[in-house]
Amino acid sequence: MNQTLLVELLTEELPPKALAKLGDAFASAIFNGLKSRDFVEGDSVATAYATPRRLAVSITRVRPVSPDKTIREKVLPVAVGLNAEGQPTAPLLKKLAALAQAAQRAEIKPSELERAIDGKTESLFFTYTASGIALHLGLQAALDDALGKLPIPKLMSYQRPDGSTVQFVRPAHKLIALHGNTVVPVAVLGLSAGMTTLGHRFLAPGELSIAQANEYAPTLEAEGKVIASVAARKERIRAALLDKAGADQVLMPESLLDEVSALVEWPVVYECHFEEAFLSVPQECLILTMQTNQKYFALTDANGRLRSRFLIVSNLETADPQHIIGGNERVVRPRLSDAKFFFEQDKKKKLADRLPGLANVVYHNKLGTQAQRTARVQALAGKIAAALGADVKLAERAALLAKADLLTDMVGEFPELQGIMGTYYARHDGEPEEVARAISEHYQPRFAGDALPATQSGTVVALADKLETLVGIWGIGLQPTGEKDPFALRRHALGVLRMLIEKRLPLALSGLLRDTAQLFAGNASFKDPTAELAAFMLDRLRGLLRERGFAQNEIEAVVAQSPDRLDNIIERLDAVQAFAALPEAESLAAANKRITNILKKTEGVAGAVQPGLLKESAEESLYAAMLQLKPQVDAAFAKGDFTSTLKMLAHLRNPVDAFFNDVMVMAEDEQLRNNRIALLSGLHGMMNQVADISKLAA
Repeated sequence: MNQTLLVELLTEELPPKALAKLGDAFASAIFNGLKSRDFVEGDSVATAYATPRRLAVSITRVRPVSPDKTIREKVLPVAVGLNAEGQPTAPLLKKLAALAQAAQRAEIKPSELERAIDGKTESLFFTYTASGIALHLGLQAALDDALGKLPIPKLMSYQRPDGSTVQFVRPAHKLIALHGNTVVPVAVLGLSAGMTTLGHRFLAPGELSIAQANEYAPTLEAEGKVIASVAARKERIRAALLDKAGADQVLMPESLLDEVSALVEWPVVYECHFEEAFLSVPQECLILTMQTNQKYFALTDANGRLRSRFLIVSNLETADPQHIIGGNERVVRPRLSDAKFFFEQDKKKKLADRLPGLANVVYHNKLGTQAQRTARVQALAGKIAAALGADVKLAERAALLAKADLLTDMVGEFPELQGIMGTYYARHDGEPEEVARAISEHYQPRFAGDALPATQSGTVVALADKLETLVGIWGIGLQPTGEKDPFALRRHALGVLRMLIEKRLPLALSGLLRDTAQLFAGNASFKDPTAELAAFMLDRLRGLLRERGFAQNEIEAVVAQSPDRLDNIIERLDAVQAFAALPEAESLAAANKRITNILKKTEGVAGAVQPGLLKESAEESLYAAMLQLKPQVDAAFAKGDFTSTLKMLAHLRNPVDAFFNDVMVMAEDEQLRNNRIALLSGLHGMMNQVADISKLAA
């Protein structure tokens, strides 16, 4: 009878950062192992469980015995298995003996074999029915495979009570293998399967008996004070945090929720406090130390200002939690005191006074120190600011100070705060507000979807910083390969593209890359990567535009022209979308593709159209339509009205169709041929100002 199967491995505390991955791998490996051995139905469902002390899986509709199978096995080619008289050879007899053992037969006679064509060769086949196997055999094999393939960060060796040495991620103490209400007799890690487990270390009464496999999670929760599901624990923690926060906002990054969910079996949220005096420290420092070192959840008011109360997730429920609250408050106080000390010490030395120290910090052995890098970024920022009409002095000052906070105690303790602390220290030093903000903004966007710099100087320095990294690292041969991108060049490229597009910056990408490459002149290790980087940036641009919902052929219509300015690329794509919706679009795109192919074959031939050589009425009509339409198309294009530019081309559909129906482009008369190519060349240029519409052709 098909019933639910439960498998649980009870262990010492598992590594929290690996718990969810271990739980999913354990469950999927056992399920797939049983599926491959034909023990599960098509609609069987596997549910993974993982707590700090257990990995488990329950699988619905598991068979007690796998079904019998009809197996047709190729034995040997006839030429090998039978001699010239048709008698079995020694290799065949040996093969049949092995096959008999596999088929659980006393013997297999040659007369039982079937002769059939296998490709181009006639071979001998044997068909037999293999009896199904019992669940304990299939589960034992699946368990052994699963444990061997677990993504274990580091194996531990430990001794069992009988003196045997076992290796696993943590010492294992109990094994449950339950099919319905029947124990499946399997064994792993020196443990034999039973039907008992342990609940919470302090809140459960002792051993718990699981009477039925499908009662596992409810029994653990009700009697063992353990929420077996990682996802269920995480959502309970989230709900409790929100409830305790009240009118305040709780800062609960998913990564922190995931880690805390892997540390507790019965989560309970308590409220703690710290002294108001610590709020004089930049709140980012306090938040980071609480999250990173203590796994606490900070609270802010409706305006985003940090509160002096915070929330903890405990693994212990008690009517009097004061000892838990007091203990956590005592633990966090030294951490906050350290942050306050670092902040006060750092303020005693100005950012500008730290600049000489950057000469002692190696950026890359082939690219020099952070001081040299700062000089390059500062020079590039000045050029970009001038090109944008921004304040050059402010941009250069921000670039000069941007990396100085790397030498502060606070950033030394919390590298994640680089830039953020620079902004606080710059304000304390009396630097202009735009310079102070640019120091943190120049790291933006830090990740996909992150905000762009808000200030002009921040934008300029962010561009300069990312371009210097891209060109410098690529130029010494450390470009991304496959999945590896240790210097985050893909992220830097996307950051540059986003700023150029979303801030509509009138800057040529080729000019930016060229100006950046010039900063490395004289570096023997550097090879100008401008051409390769331009292609790399266009590939990243394609991906960025796909994420924004544009179709592949629409993107290619614009990107295939290798646009150098990106400030109007969205308008171009919108225009392409509008043009593609026109009834005339398909015909014109096909004609454009045909024209493109003709011009490729006749490159260098086209000149100016000579009206006197237009002999056919269809070519005269096309030329007249082009003359009439061109001033309007050019005017719309000059205004940046790309949608109108492309929509006007719809008027050319009929004369273009008539031209290709009635006119032989490749005429024998060279003058006629060249004139028609010139006509098509002019049409091609007129049609492709906004985008290469031939890319829209099917």
